[in-house]
Amino acid sequence: MPTSAKREPLTGDRLLTAAVSIADTEGVAAVTMRRVSAAVGVEAMSLYHHLPGKEALLDGLVDTVVMEVVSQISIVEESGADLGWQATLRRRFLTARTVMLCHPWAPVLIATRTSIPPSAFAIYEGLLATLIEGGFSYHLGHRALHSFGSMPLGFVRGLFSPTAGDDDPSEEDFAAMAEALPHLTSMMASEIQIHQGDTLGWCDSRDEFEFTLDLLL
Repeated sequence: MPTSAKREPLTGDRLLTAAVSIADTEGVAAVTMRRVSAAVGVEAMSLYHHLPGKEALLDGLVDTVVMEVVSQISIVEESGADLGWQATLRRRFLTARTVMLCHPWAPVLIATRTSIPPSAFAIYEGLLATLIEGGFSYHLGHRALHSFGSMPLGFVRGLFSPTAGDDDPSEEDFAAMAEALPHLTSMMASEIQIHQGDTLGWCDSRDEFEFTLDLLL
């Protein structure tokens, strides 16, 4: 008798890998318990043994991406030269950004979470250790952590950050804005035109990220 193919065991990591893939290809709004269960070929109720609900699924998505950042930083640092604190942090932050650009939905989702993803602690612990070894006091290190904000995770959050899925302004909207706010409108139009394709938000292009990072360092 023919033997049936052995089914891959269902694990939390397998579910989250499928969820990340869905978010990458269809957007984070497409990530639902039902959609993820279909992607791994199980009934939706089976997911609840590993993830208690939608919020846990979203928390897991964030933690999975941040763990990817941690992993990539480790790989880069193992193969790279031993640098001073400024160059070390610059390399780490830009490595994190490379990961985030593969998952452009992640920054907005991270900003919605009410708890810190466990994997993020390793990033900030490493950041603080590098500063202390570079001669910073803990007091100044604390201020540096606040100054860097989300940059160790590879992105920046602006004062006003439109959420993913917001409609692009229409020509009428831009015309009204240009009349009321000519300089702000011209700045936005210029930045959008210059940085098409390399952004994690209209005010988070790679050039902007590197400029801010180098200024802080």
